[in-house]
Amino acid sequence: MIDMHSHVLWNVDDGPKTLEESILLLEQASREGITDLISTSHSFHPQYNAKFDMVSEQIEQLQLELTNRNIPLTLYTGHEVRLNEKLLSLMQVGQIHNLASSNYILLELPSSHIPAYTKNIIHTLALEGITPIIAHPERNKGIAEKPERLERLIREGAVAQITAGSLAGHFGKSIQKLSLDLVRANLVHTYGSDVHNLSTRPFLFEAGLAYLEKKNELDSVDMLLQNNKNIITNEPFILFEPEEVKKRKWWSLS
Repeated sequence: MIDMHSHVLWNVDDGPKTLEESILLLEQASREGITDLISTSHSFHPQYNAKFDMVSEQIEQLQLELTNRNIPLTLYTGHEVRLNEKLLSLMQVGQIHNLASSNYILLELPSSHIPAYTKNIIHTLALEGITPIIAHPERNKGIAEKPERLERLIREGAVAQITAGSLAGHFGKSIQKLSLDLVRANLVHTYGSDVHNLSTRPFLFEAGLAYLEKKNELDSVDMLLQNNKNIITNEPFILFEPEEVKKRKWWSLS
């Protein structure tokens, strides 16, 4: 299995602080059945900005450590990029890591709202052949209030990532319910742990999948995991059209 959203580099953002803490996270990833992991440290976040070269250097060092310790895990470079109006130019001058050197990037919105220029950024990226993956939309207040806002971004050319811990209930019942609603409305397309540490922000990779299986969302599990693979191979996502009837009924109740 592939984890496409993780904070495993040390001393670059709010993830692990030391190399050994990073190794402990990666050992846990392997125990959870993860075979490939894309590192997505924060980039151009108000508090954190993991430098392009630092990401490359740490991934190389960690991969060597994994090999030496016989841990069967392959690492890839990436960033969780905070939305900003200079995003395309930053990519063009080599300051942002696409996910696993693919045509996908992981795009983080502010938690409280969706900026007015978001659609323009997504449209511009799409014209350049870049597909932005909206990180953890279930934790965005604007999307929680009006899920149709996420659908508009998808129709502009974005896709979206659901978080394992959200489905597992780690962030509370309301976010868990919204996460399942987004899955069932075909408004999320890929699956990541967003791991930061082993205590307050753990992987919960298996737990999130188990919750979907319990809710009889087996096709969704297959789709999410396949799309994770398609990032690594730089292939198009499997996309299901949002279910209009179910979506309208759900939104009319919100």
